[in-house]
Amino acid sequence: MRVLHTADWHLGQHFLTGQERLTEQKAFLNWLLATVQAEGVEALVLAGDVFDTTTPSHAAQELYYDFLVRMQGTGCRDIVVVGGNHDSPTLLNASRRLLRALRIHVIGGVPAEADEQIVALGAAGGPASLVVCAVPFLRDRDLRLAVAGETPDARQLRIRDSIAGHYLKLSEHDLVRRLREQDVPVLATGHLYAAGGEAREGAERDVHIGGLGVIGAEHFPAAFDYVALGHLHRPQVVGGQARIRYSGSPVPLSFTEADDKQQVLLLDFKGAGEPTITALPVPVTRRLQRFHGELDEVEAAIIAFDNEAFDLVAWADVLVKSDEAPAEVQRRVQAALKERRAAVLAPRGVRHQRLTDAPDVVAEAAAPIEHLHELTVEEVFRRRVAGLPPERATALTATFQELRQLLAEADPQAWSGEKS
Repeated sequence: MRVLHTADWHLGQHFLTGQERLTEQKAFLNWLLATVQAEGVEALVLAGDVFDTTTPSHAAQELYYDFLVRMQGTGCRDIVVVGGNHDSPTLLNASRRLLRALRIHVIGGVPAEADEQIVALGAAGGPASLVVCAVPFLRDRDLRLAVAGETPDARQLRIRDSIAGHYLKLSEHDLVRRLREQDVPVLATGHLYAAGGEAREGAERDVHIGGLGVIGAEHFPAAFDYVALGHLHRPQVVGGQARIRYSGSPVPLSFTEADDKQQVLLLDFKGAGEPTITALPVPVTRRLQRFHGELDEVEAAIIAFDNEAFDLVAWADVLVKSDEAPAEVQRRVQAALKERRAAVLAPRGVRHQRLTDAPDVVAEAAAPIEHLHELTVEEVFRRRVAGLPPERATALTATFQELRQLLAEADPQAWSGEKS
């Protein structure tokens, strides 16, 4: 069976200018549709973070549902979608029963019955060709984390054990065991941070209180022939095991991801056992470019910048190191940007760092200028409790997380849960 693994679409993401990136995301989905058809993909697995916020715009939702409808003409028999930490389980599950009629299996959050996370895929009326343990992002309440008086270290161990136990329980389910004994491969999904993975500051936030690296490759049962992960935006293998992978985000979501190679993963299963894995590079329509250096270097690099290979105007992060007056730095760089405006724009403006400043001043000047509207609610809260004793901060953060999730699911329209 041929399966395609993708994750972290973040449809409707707002970049630094506050504009949604739907043009780039639509281009990716058009490419994905053509690729699924050309490669004869039989099942598509989307491992979380369909949307960028729990309350995506109507345009972002339309893009998602339009893609699902158009997939019906590609020959792909099944689609499996699990929720990520950015997604609203309520929103994803709202259309679940309707989409099931189209062989689109949506698991927005952990269901009441474990059986609902196990999906057997195959030709209509025929035997199963693949069994999927469709595990979404495991929220704190799914793991029953609140224990009075517990130390941070003990809590982190219990988080790890709870997540590992969730996967173990699914791997030992009667249907999973029976099908694997019949040479049917087993694929599990996950949206989490696995120990050893490379996370980007500001791009992939903590998804569990008390630390990220709580799950290692050894915590995924051997019964899983492949583990399709989401959350980390750079494609990578976990713990040196080729069967446990992050596909990465198909569109670069920040300047820290500018040099990543966007891809999706094609999996060829020949019965039970690890599949043959092929990385398919995703065309990038908008380049994220950094211009960092001294004034003459930055000015020359902007003038010489070649964007001919890309469909959309590039977005640039510009940091100038110079002892020139700020007004002169701005004048020269803005003149270069104006000359090349058909090729490159600097949505966050031009940052200036003096060469002769003290190290602490240099570091402060080099840091991106932050605005409240660019921060998530979670990031603001974390900074507010940063000076508290660790145990107090952990307890308050756990309570905050639970309230945030309850509010988002009770009234998604009133609580975005993402932007301040």
